[in-house]
Amino acid sequence: MDADLLLRFDEHIGAKGYGNRSEALRDLVRADLVNAHLKRDGLAVATLTLVYDHHVRELSEKLTDMQHDLGEHVVSTLHVHLDHDHCLEVIVLRGPAGLIQSAADRLLATKGVKHGRLVATALPEKSHHHHADEHEHEHGAR
Repeated sequence: MDADLLLRFDEHIGAKGYGNRSEALRDLVRADLVNAHLKRDGLAVATLTLVYDHHVRELSEKLTDMQHDLGEHVVSTLHVHLDHDHCLEVIVLRGPAGLIQSAADRLLATKGVKHGRLVATALPEKSHHHHADEHEHEHGAR
């Protein structure tokens, strides 16, 4: 790697608070592997955050319909009334990356959405099954 690039990298990671290059490289490699996993339509967990005008009727219906259509892929939702006109909705999704991305795209393109963002990360196959089992036992025990 040329010295100038390395110097710029060191300045960048220093500003971000990394102690050394190997920590920063580990995180870059992980991020790249996550991106590859999502591109292959691997299992993902994501948050979709939307700020929207709650007077737009079509949007509230679309939000509700989407959550029903996705069924088990919607893990949780949080709804916050921001002011007279606006709501914030956070939807936690789990499932194939492609399905999550297309559902998010449909909602983000809906009339009335002022701002929105999908943040997704890889959900490894093994921990997905293990966690799901644990989760069911937790609920069953109550």
